[in-house]
Amino acid sequence: MESAATRPLGDETSRPSSDQRFSFAQARTLIGDLTRPNPMIYWADFLVSIVLGHITLHGIFFLPRWYSEAAWMPPAVVVLYVATVLLYMRALMFIHELVHLPQEGFRGFRIAWNALCGIFFFVPSFLYYPHVDHHRRKHYGTEHDGEYLPLSHRGRWMIVGFIFQALVIPILGLARFLIISPICWVFPPARKWVHRHASTMVVDPFYERPDASPRLMRIVLLQEACCFAWAAWFLIRGGLMRGEWLDPFWLVAYAVGLGVLVLNEFRTLGAHRWTNDQGEMSFEDQLLDSVNYPDNAWVTELWGPVGTRYHALHHLFPRIPYHNLGLAHRRLTEGLPADSIYHRTNAHSLTEQIVALWKRAGGSETHSDPLKQGHTQTA
Repeated sequence: MESAATRPLGDETSRPSSDQRFSFAQARTLIGDLTRPNPMIYWADFLVSIVLGHITLHGIFFLPRWYSEAAWMPPAVVVLYVATVLLYMRALMFIHELVHLPQEGFRGFRIAWNALCGIFFFVPSFLYYPHVDHHRRKHYGTEHDGEYLPLSHRGRWMIVGFIFQALVIPILGLARFLIISPICWVFPPARKWVHRHASTMVVDPFYERPDASPRLMRIVLLQEACCFAWAAWFLIRGGLMRGEWLDPFWLVAYAVGLGVLVLNEFRTLGAHRWTNDQGEMSFEDQLLDSVNYPDNAWVTELWGPVGTRYHALHHLFPRIPYHNLGLAHRRLTEGLPADSIYHRTNAHSLTEQIVALWKRAGGSETHSDPLKQGHTQTA
């Protein structure tokens, strides 16, 4: 007999019924002991990812110079490029963990992440602080949530634009810290606009960030100064070190940054079903609007690293560290009733979800609710 855990979403009603309400108490008894982060795992995972990423990045640059005639060089560069994108993607995703980690005990890790990764990519951690609004139940999916757009209701052009914006983001990131930051330093009235409209990693381009506290502004100014210094060095290093007015390393860095951004855009498209277009959502609807990818771990961990492939579970318990999400998911899957709506957050593949989003956006399926779509979910 088919259970709610394995039944296609199209067979369900449009909203959770009273007997489908999710029980936090029941779930908490299953995974309540998994909320403590292990600093050693964070340090080891991040350092290995970022150091290997830096090594493979320089391999992309130097191999063509050292072995330009070797037949094996082009495929080797392709392999190094893919490895660099995946390693940097993993290292960058720790910015998400920084928001949810306890303030105590991880100060050194935050500094190391910014020094070795965040500044390097012009994504210092202050850009992601508003992520907490994405987890506020009254803000999720509303104008107060900078990480949400009703992509299922806005047409396919918005999905295409969402992906192709990756072409200009590296240039905008460089300009944000090389040009806009100094403008704010010498012309303070510009700071308010820049903080609200150009200081957040967002999905919604119309999101306005709340004003900053004095403590936050000290962090912003420090990280801006570090990004400015790195941007200036990045632009002059070729001329100083190799006498090249057009530094080939710029092209390598742009290509790698573009690869990371495109991969992350596709990951983001599959993180939610993007169906809300009517203001505040109930918690059950928020849960069903988010997606887990528990299958094919070796593949999904590449495009959804550091726990991001368990996005619905993360929205359910955002304080569970990424290294415990797999175990937490298995416990919930085994311990929750077969008709729990949690089982209906699972998807088999990212491709499946993006195709379903494309269909919804194109108007071939009902736009009002993910539960009315015809695509099938597997628990």
